[in-house]
Amino acid sequence: MVKRMLRSAVFAVLRFSGLPYLMREVWARDKVTIVVYHDLAADRAAVHFEALRRRYNIIPLSEYLSARAGGSARLPARALIITFDDGHRGNYELLALLERDKVPVTIFLCSEIVDTRRHYWWYHARDAAEAAALKALPDEQRVEALQGRGHCDTREYETRQALTRAEIEAMRGLVDFQSHTIFHPILPACTGERAAREIAESKEVLENRYGLRICALAYPNGDYSDRETRLLRESGYTCGLTLDPGFNDLETDLFRLRRVALPDDAGVNELLVKASGLWELLKGTRRLSFRKARWASAAPDGQGNVPAVASDGSSV
Repeated sequence: MVKRMLRSAVFAVLRFSGLPYLMREVWARDKVTIVVYHDLAADRAAVHFEALRRRYNIIPLSEYLSARAGGSARLPARALIITFDDGHRGNYELLALLERDKVPVTIFLCSEIVDTRRHYWWYHARDAAEAAALKALPDEQRVEALQGRGHCDTREYETRQALTRAEIEAMRGLVDFQSHTIFHPILPACTGERAAREIAESKEVLENRYGLRICALAYPNGDYSDRETRLLRESGYTCGLTLDPGFNDLETDLFRLRRVALPDDAGVNELLVKASGLWELLKGTRRLSFRKARWASAAPDGQGNVPAVASDGSSV
């Protein structure tokens, strides 16, 4: 409790210091901010979206991609794109808000978890520390460890965690649905064969089964290597979204688009400080440097495997 109160106080001080305003109006004014949530509650989303609308011009991902393709539309100043990863069932509760306020969002779906009672694998770890440790393992070891907990990617549980087909259909007029792989493995930790399948087949399933137009993939956990960017190109994607901190412009590598990660329980002060880029600036580039070092040797060996490495403890 004390730690949480201290954290809230820090974000309040930073917000009202005026620095987020300067960051937004000077440094990031002509750049595109992409934020990412996971399972944001509808009441908090209403507060967050209103705060963002008052300070940014919220645009759909497709508008940014159109500008990158040489479209005639000019991107507005302080452009911001809202994304959600995974396709959690709670995302459906945002429908009324999206209808009312016409806020464009993109939701990245795990193609063989949505419309099933299959579970996201990290919920079967004992705690966040164990989930982080599992992310650091070669994929086959992660799968084996989870099987020891009784979890299997294709197991159907009593409860569902993801959106249903009917919910996706109800939201598709307001939401841009894109790919988040099949089962959300850490792609650079996978064999080359599995990484290719997760990338290509998720696009095929979402297009053929749901009638969606898939052009973007968000890398699970934000982890990727040169192999993954190549596989996206070969599979017909237009872009890939990371969790590398920072902003985007008309020159940013389309397969390494940067996003600002926002906790689903963040208050408005934290939201505005992080969206401005100030928080990452104060932290330095530790996370980005760690990611690059972590997967620098992720090119597959003779078996397509990568070595086990230490975890950074970041969220899924």
